[in-house]
Amino acid sequence: MKKQSISRREDNIIKKEYDFSNAVKGKFYRPMEKLEIPIYLDKEVKEFFGKTASQKKIGLDKVVNTILRKEMEMLKAMGI
Repeated sequence: MKKQSISRREDNIIKKEYDFSNAVKGKFYRPMEKLEIPIYLDKEVKEFFGKTASQKKIGLDKVVNTILRKEMEMLKAMGI
């Protein structure tokens, strides 16, 4: 069986024209307000709240969001 070259010469040539007649406008567009940015927890924090989530049989995200909402309420009550 013959190995195919990873980069073929004809694949590396830029064409003078491309056909976009079947293209879908905005197919890969995502508005910034809908972009979910991952939040990384410290290992110790993740393990601690992961145990709580496991015991309550809910997702870690729900536990962390509940805690952060309570923190937000407390800070608002303090005027911060």
